[in-house]
Amino acid sequence: MPDITLTTLVVLCLAAAAAGWIDAVVGGGGLLLLPALLLGLPHVPAAHVLGTNKAVAIVGTSGAAVTYVRKAPVQVGTAVRIGLMALAGSMTGAFFAAGISSDVLRPVIMVVLLAVAAFVVLRPSFGTAAGDGGGEKVTRARTVTAIVLVGGGIGFYDGLFGPGTGTFLVLALTAVLHLDLVTASANAKIVNVCTNAGALAMFAYQGTVLWQLAALMAVFNLAGAMLGARMALRKGSDFVRGVLLVVVFSLVAKLGFDQWTA
Repeated sequence: MPDITLTTLVVLCLAAAAAGWIDAVVGGGGLLLLPALLLGLPHVPAAHVLGTNKAVAIVGTSGAAVTYVRKAPVQVGTAVRIGLMALAGSMTGAFFAAGISSDVLRPVIMVVLLAVAAFVVLRPSFGTAAGDGGGEKVTRARTVTAIVLVGGGIGFYDGLFGPGTGTFLVLALTAVLHLDLVTASANAKIVNVCTNAGALAMFAYQGTVLWQLAALMAVFNLAGAMLGARMALRKGSDFVRGVLLVVVFSLVAKLGFDQWTA
């Protein structure tokens, strides 16, 4: 455990809880958790911050995934296959990451996110059972598309750049597999567990995880994640849609700020 004040520890634990809630509902919890760790641990090497972030996040993501599997029609087999492809994609993306400037990627991702936000606003039926074919049998072609494009493509983006991966997963699964937003969020959690496990294994192997701090924060992250999953299941797609828009605009604001200060 690094030498930090009680106040900082409390703030980090609260941030972990809030991040778990956001991530369980629609993805994007890392938008809160990672900056909180960077600010709270200014003298800790970045690799240790990233490793600790993954150790915290995987606990909440796993808890949310279990909650969703018990209550929602999750396609576990398909989600695991997408997750394994995403894991391979993220490793490939990480390989190329050193040669690409994030200053080039940020404006592109901001435009894509704004287009996504406009689409969700202008098409209120997106992510509802009636509006996106909920209840339809998913064809083999759509399943293969989800594994290759959603898993491989978003996994590659996660390794290459990263911000908003969970949110992109929810949107892509909704569009490709014609899921409602709640079910897409449920499937995305399983994919996230796969990708987080791979990243955490690498960080653990490198010895860059602050396990004591991660264990404490993980308790709060798990509580927030399970609360978020239950709220999403209870309140339905309209609630998830509202949170989705908030997260998308927050991500655009963060990327814009990063670009401005770069």
